[in-house]
Amino acid sequence: MNAAELCYLDHAATTPMRASAVTAMMPFLSDLYANPSGSHRFARQARAAVDDARDVVAAAVGCRPGEVVFTGGGTESDNTALLGCLDVAKSRTRLVCPATEHHAVLHVVEQAGGAVVPTDATARVRLDVLAEALGPDVAAVSVMAVNNEVGTVNDVGAVAALVRDRAPGAVVHTDAIQAPCWLDLRPLWAHVDLLSLSAHKFGGPKGVGALIVRHGTGLSPLIVGGGQERELRSGTHNVAGIAAMASALAGTDAERSDTCQHIGALRDRLVDGVMAGLDGVLETVNRADKVAGSAHLCFADVESESLLYLLDQAGLCASAASACASGAMEPSHVLAAMGITREWSVGAVRMSLGRTTTLAETDRAVDALVDAVGTLRERRARRRAGASIGAVPS
Repeated sequence: MNAAELCYLDHAATTPMRASAVTAMMPFLSDLYANPSGSHRFARQARAAVDDARDVVAAAVGCRPGEVVFTGGGTESDNTALLGCLDVAKSRTRLVCPATEHHAVLHVVEQAGGAVVPTDATARVRLDVLAEALGPDVAAVSVMAVNNEVGTVNDVGAVAALVRDRAPGAVVHTDAIQAPCWLDLRPLWAHVDLLSLSAHKFGGPKGVGALIVRHGTGLSPLIVGGGQERELRSGTHNVAGIAAMASALAGTDAERSDTCQHIGALRDRLVDGVMAGLDGVLETVNRADKVAGSAHLCFADVESESLLYLLDQAGLCASAASACASGAMEPSHVLAAMGITREWSVGAVRMSLGRTTTLAETDRAVDALVDAVGTLRERRARRRAGASIGAVPS
């Protein structure tokens, strides 16, 4: 089965590259191969491409070009933001984040002995509990703009205001990696000191991202060497990736309003179709609280691993919100933080739509899910019936 035959509903994991982004990167994979750190005219061509890309990203974010630091991706951006803040804040020793953050943030906070605060049932950080965790020893607070699993949008502005009030001087970071397709980045940037992006989440290539660093924010580099990117991220620039990232972000920014309207309607059709065709389905977050491309459902009497196998056989690409550890399905940390019971969370499936999702794909997905869940429930019922027949009376 080739890509054209698949029903791809895993855009939160990665997006197909935009044709414009592919076009933008090709010259730097062939003829324009010079190192942009060089001093000759050939190198200056590459440097100009990086500078142009920086201007494009800055325009989409609403920041200054000099505040754009290109990185190797979203995880590096998140790690640099938090570890870099912790390193320079000598008298501030704590990091704080909600329990529903991506592991690129959550693991850093946990390993640094920071505070992981509870969230509500929608995966939003609880401001009352966050307030209790804040104080003069906090170096940075990180809250994601859009949850990567269930699609919830956090009120980053409210978080930032609380931090300024309860922990003045602490840095506010947002993992905005899932945001560009659905949210205008400019209002987000107005509230924070650091903002992380990853190109492959909005039609760019993998392996390139950015950390937006507000002027005056103290930050130590995670990667040292040649001093590129204002000495905040050393290493030879990925010119092709950077050029493609800028092209993809510009296209995403220009089309966002139309994309949200179109994809929101398809998401509603998908979820409504599945819930009409099946009993025992839980929609984890109200649609008003999440981005247009997110469809996250939990199915009773079904395990995600088996369901994803059948969906894959049917050509539907989705993902689970559970991880298989030592042969046992464990609930995702996001669903656990939301208070969703194990009985529901082990049957969780994340379907994430994007700009290339079609009406035909949406309808195929409804049919595939209804058939697959029905098949698994029938098998489970037969096993239960067989066990009951085979039971020896006491």
